[in-house]
Amino acid sequence: MNDQDDGYLTGQLLIAMPSMADPRFARTVVYICAHNEEGAMGLVVNRLIGSITFPDLLEQLGIESAGLGRDIEVHFGGPVESGRGFVLHSAEYEQDGTLKVSDMMSLTATIDILRDIAGGGGPRRSMLALGYAGWGPGQLDSEIQANGWLNVEADEALVFDPNLDGKWEQAISKLGIDPSMLSGDAGHA
Repeated sequence: MNDQDDGYLTGQLLIAMPSMADPRFARTVVYICAHNEEGAMGLVVNRLIGSITFPDLLEQLGIESAGLGRDIEVHFGGPVESGRGFVLHSAEYEQDGTLKVSDMMSLTATIDILRDIAGGGGPRRSMLALGYAGWGPGQLDSEIQANGWLNVEADEALVFDPNLDGKWEQAISKLGIDPSMLSGDAGHA
């Protein structure tokens, strides 16, 4: 695991600035699962897909559901490999192929975790996403230097908060910034 002192943001939250020009990332909060000299990978944690439900996904994959005790929403993880599923989850759950991102979060991209969740087991907390956000070597660093993103320490409560509409403001507030003070138009009052 990288720590922030090395310049890498693994385990951090990226918060899109109001000036974010890419509509796919406007007002998004992205959990960074990996960031190193080869690039970065993360999942948008505050946007749903809406066109597919968890039961639909299970049916497509041929997975039996044991009548889930909780509603599981399918998130838009990002524009890369939008048909590929990822589960960001609490770190107590682990299987072959699980990437431990931090002491509190892990990432698993296997059908087995979906089976475990569908059967009523799996991790204590989780978020299912299709697709991911990806950056090539140095690309994320350039976007941050161009004031496209802010970053803040991630916490489980914020990442897994079901109130998606308020997540961007919550993340900004963690920095001690009033979101209304951030302008999307530089140089204009």
